[in-house]
Amino acid sequence: MERALLVTIRLKSEKGSLPLEDVASELEELSRACAVSVVDNVTCIAEKPTPNFFIGKGKTEELAAISQEEDIDTLIFSHDLSGTQQRNLEEVIGTKTIDRTQLILDIFARHARSPEGKMQVELAQLQYLLPRLVGKGVMLSRLGGGIGTRGPGEQKLEVDRRRIRKRIERLKEDLRHLSLHRLTLRKKRKENALPEAVLVGYTNAGKSTLLNALTQAGAAVSSVPFTTLDPLSKSLQLANGENIILSDTVGFLHNLPHHLIEAFKATLEEVTEADLLIHVLDISSARAHEQARAVFRVLEELGAQDKPLITALNKIDLLEDKTWLAKSKEDFANPVAISAKLKENLDSLLSKIQENFAQRMLNAEILVAHKRMDLVDLFYRQGKVKEIKYLQNGMRIKLSLPKILYQKLLHNKEIS
Repeated sequence: MERALLVTIRLKSEKGSLPLEDVASELEELSRACAVSVVDNVTCIAEKPTPNFFIGKGKTEELAAISQEEDIDTLIFSHDLSGTQQRNLEEVIGTKTIDRTQLILDIFARHARSPEGKMQVELAQLQYLLPRLVGKGVMLSRLGGGIGTRGPGEQKLEVDRRRIRKRIERLKEDLRHLSLHRLTLRKKRKENALPEAVLVGYTNAGKSTLLNALTQAGAAVSSVPFTTLDPLSKSLQLANGENIILSDTVGFLHNLPHHLIEAFKATLEEVTEADLLIHVLDISSARAHEQARAVFRVLEELGAQDKPLITALNKIDLLEDKTWLAKSKEDFANPVAISAKLKENLDSLLSKIQENFAQRMLNAEILVAHKRMDLVDLFYRQGKVKEIKYLQNGMRIKLSLPKILYQKLLHNKEIS
């Protein structure tokens, strides 16, 4: 197991961000998700990043001393480092140095299961690597400017860059094809009048646990961040008989790097196309408000901040003092307090979901020919059949069903 030294930095220019101790705690959580042994977490406050080391020379030498004394294998920084900063730190400290984005990408790589998930991780990794790519022989091969001085090290570097750019374009094209395939599936859902609710939230807020509790999806559940990378969709029937699609998505994070959002936009399309967002929030966390703000920053970046939203205040079973829960509800939009793990108060959540989609349903009484039992089956699947009377000229059915489906059947003269 790698022995890691964490370096948590607060820049004075960073306003409105998490407290330093919370950033340090989150970095430890992410590091342990990569199965490393955290030896220590050094914190520091800096005026601004330095071009050479990000931190000051004195702090760099202090880290070098700790690394040597504690036999450190890896340094993990809380901020993104440039290629130059990374190389300089490794040169002075003599230890592999990575930043927060590399750490997150490593967790993503561990949890990617589907071909699409693996492609998205590879794309993000290559986009991160490209500007940091340096050939080890470049400085030795470039003796001077002008013709005849272009050495083999630089030639290999350019070949590597071309290969990476080519691979990036190929991955983007493959992901575009997959995106078109999902678009086709969504169109079919829309044609069948199936609305979609999507679970969003901070990583480890309990989204997968809630999906399992509502749909028996059997999704993998873990306290490790980013267990869910690939969207998982399941059918859910509400009390009024309406069927909806409920989808789980990748968890969000404080200061989630922009290019990671870009790489995972194919997956996050589920959020942008949703009819309803269910924001799953760990209300037992001391950082609940900060986590909620982080989620909304990502939603704004995706252009999904104005969608209808329910806030599921999850993990109430972990609250020692529930008296302040009523006050907390005032801070969040359309709240309902639940415990996904203990399946507590899920009926209230389902009622709120049903209320959101209520205007999509109508009550009707229709006549269907005896030979159209396929329509009766459709009504049971996508609506709620209240009564069937068998008459000489057909079946008289009282039911509740989606308006879109009713209008489609009426237009095609399937019913009367």
